[in-house]
Amino acid sequence: MGIVFRKRKKIGPLVLNFTENGYSSWSLKIGKWSWNSRTRAHRYDLPGPISWKQDKSRSS
Repeated sequence: MGIVFRKRKKIGPLVLNFTENGYSSWSLKIGKWSWNSRTRAHRYDLPGPISWKQDKSRSS
């Protein structure tokens, strides 16, 4: 297993994600709710170490 480079830059509720190849994706986080542009998944943080996630259907 190798070392993976990841960097996140926060600009208010907008989070830019970078890898060793450059720009990867962006996320929007407002309170406990977040959305990721690459996976197109909604996530809601629940109390404790768990969260709820809903993937966008890619069947269209």
